[in-house]
Amino acid sequence: MKQDALFEAVEAPEPNLPAIEFRATSAAPRRYAVAESPVGELLFIGDGESLTALYMDASPEPDWVHDPGAFVEAQAQLRAYFAGELREFDLPLAPAGTAFQLKVWSALTTIPYGHTMSYGGLATKFLGQPTASRAVGLANGRNPISIVIPCHRVIGADGTLTGYAGGLPRKQRLLALEHVRVTG
Repeated sequence: MKQDALFEAVEAPEPNLPAIEFRATSAAPRRYAVAESPVGELLFIGDGESLTALYMDASPEPDWVHDPGAFVEAQAQLRAYFAGELREFDLPLAPAGTAFQLKVWSALTTIPYGHTMSYGGLATKFLGQPTASRAVGLANGRNPISIVIPCHRVIGADGTLTGYAGGLPRKQRLLALEHVRVTG
């Protein structure tokens, strides 16, 4: 598969998932765990109650507390997702960001499994701001909770893959897992 291959855009005309409401980030010490996945090593970060970040191929900070028990449910849901058994995550999430970023990330959670949306489509349908596609792209790129907040489901208006913090091959793999078909 070519990285710039076109994907069949399987856009939902209207969101059919409710947007996830994020929790406030706690001042508790950051906890972390590391787990292997089909897309590489995942770093889970949280505050003891909520998942605050999920990064690929990242390293924990020295002052963070290693606490694998805090992420048992998140890891179980991700295993089920990668096995094709889970389409919607049900985890307490507390990403840190600006009000606009939080709005974009919440809108991302309404894009169903197996569907994609363009940056402009996201700006128009979910945010009511058709000229904000560039700002949506920037917020999308700063999503701290990859996969669970599905920024990989956002593609270019012409169906091409566009930037992804985890790299385009991973984005391609996640879309293929969700049965989004390559058309070019």
